[in-house]
Amino acid sequence: MSTADRSRGVSLTRREALALGIGAFAVVAGPLAVRRRPGLVRRTVPVMGTVAEFAVVPGGRTPAQAAIDAAVDELRRVERLMTRFSETSDVGRANRLAAGRAVAVSGETAFVLGEALAWAGATDGRFDPALGRLIRLWNVGERRTPPPEAAARALAGRRLYREVELDTWRGEAVVRFTDRDVEVDLGGIAKGYGVDRAVAVLRREGVRQAIVNVGGDLYALGASADEAPWRVGIRSPEDPDRMVETLEVRDAAVATSGDYLQYFQHGGRRYHHLLDPVTGEPHRTPVHSVTVRAGTCLVADAAATAVFGMGDLRAATLLEARAAGARVVNVVSERA
Repeated sequence: MSTADRSRGVSLTRREALALGIGAFAVVAGPLAVRRRPGLVRRTVPVMGTVAEFAVVPGGRTPAQAAIDAAVDELRRVERLMTRFSETSDVGRANRLAAGRAVAVSGETAFVLGEALAWAGATDGRFDPALGRLIRLWNVGERRTPPPEAAARALAGRRLYREVELDTWRGEAVVRFTDRDVEVDLGGIAKGYGVDRAVAVLRREGVRQAIVNVGGDLYALGASADEAPWRVGIRSPEDPDRMVETLEVRDAAVATSGDYLQYFQHGGRRYHHLLDPVTGEPHRTPVHSVTVRAGTCLVADAAATAVFGMGDLRAATLLEARAAGARVVNVVSERA
């Protein structure tokens, strides 16, 4: 990546980081922007199992707060379709019923699931949206000790994505599972799709400059308030007031997958939520986070999950084949 895209090791005062950036990212203001105090309209909302953050530059035909309202409604709509935590969502109904019969799902869910299956095929199962049972077994947010080894091993190395059939019947998208151990979890891609949809709603409402960040999946719409590209800082895993790298982003997405936000410590090892489908346990890798830049957040989200722990060459080859234009822009391999 060119030096025009990034700067490394940025140490920020609290005045230099705008009040936006829970989690992996912060939106960084340069000295000129700090002096001008751009009139961003900001909102933080819990949604999709995480926190959504909006920063909108006013000036569209719709008041900024009303535009954000519409975008939040869109995120919640996507969540209602694709969450695995509801028995009535598309994903919830499929997980309950699709091992026995074909289950109708919305066109949007079929599209996102289809993209997830394509990533699974391209990675030979390193990215696998059919591992919901394994994810529930580890339940990193609640556990303090690893699950029984035999239970995890029983779900490892199965390439369960190959047991998900996506088809149409009488004009409707339908999904069916050919293995009862399949459970769909779109957590590695649905947030990215939700961000893309929220940005589309902001555009529809006349917004031309905004940031949407949902749990580490971020899209920078247009330019920042001072007409320069948005400066997006990637936070240090150890010191959230320090950025390990700063990216200049305009009309593009960035997404980070990391092991330092959802994890527990046991026996001197960090057990995090990024599971290796081959071993059935969290990835063992010196890498702590990977950030990918792409044209859409769906692609950035899936790619960041898929390449976590991959070597540079393999990751670059995958992205070239599966997502032309996407690239890894930051890897944190040591505590920064």
